[in-house]
Amino acid sequence: MPKSDFSPVHENQVLATGVAFEDYLERFSGLHCELVEGTVIQMSPASFRHNEVVQYLTLLLRTFFTFRPIGTVIPQPFTQRLPGIESYREPDLMVVLKSSSSTLHPTYLDGPADLCVEVVSPGTEDADRGQKFVEYEKGGVGEYWIIDHLRRDALLYRRGAEGFFERQMPAADGLYRTPLLPGFLLDTAVLWREPLPDPVAIVDAVRGFIGA
Repeated sequence: MPKSDFSPVHENQVLATGVAFEDYLERFSGLHCELVEGTVIQMSPASFRHNEVVQYLTLLLRTFFTFRPIGTVIPQPFTQRLPGIESYREPDLMVVLKSSSSTLHPTYLDGPADLCVEVVSPGTEDADRGQKFVEYEKGGVGEYWIIDHLRRDALLYRRGAEGFFERQMPAADGLYRTPLLPGFLLDTAVLWREPLPDPVAIVDAVRGFIGA
């Protein structure tokens, strides 16, 4: 496939314009960027707390998949290519189940993840709650979690029968359960703790909720 002819840009957070997907993968993938309608956008540096939350959720889900190997966890940076969408995002976290019809390539996921997670940082609220919500919904993502540690709010969306995201709420015990991950429990209150649970506590928690 021929290379695109793009022009470097250095203002704001735009790195280049007129970039084709193949060129983006070759030149920018893995550099904490996203390709939005041919424009390469440098993402803002993540805060320490943002990284802590992403690492906690990554380890929680990886531990779950260790006991129940039904999928894999892919943290950022890793590009998701959604059908019919001209934006190529790098969600903070993706889950791809073994039953997924999407194809996992060495540098990108071709097709929707079963779960995308975005942890809100200052300056990303509008994109996480707006543009990315629309893209993930239209592109076929199964669930979308927006973790807003700034407001201590977890917005959990699941694709409904009509194909649109529907807000989900934890049960009366405060735990969120999803048919996507049978046996998995998410205690959203834990996300606001300081410090977050360490790896030993995470393993103990997963053992507890799956009965291992």
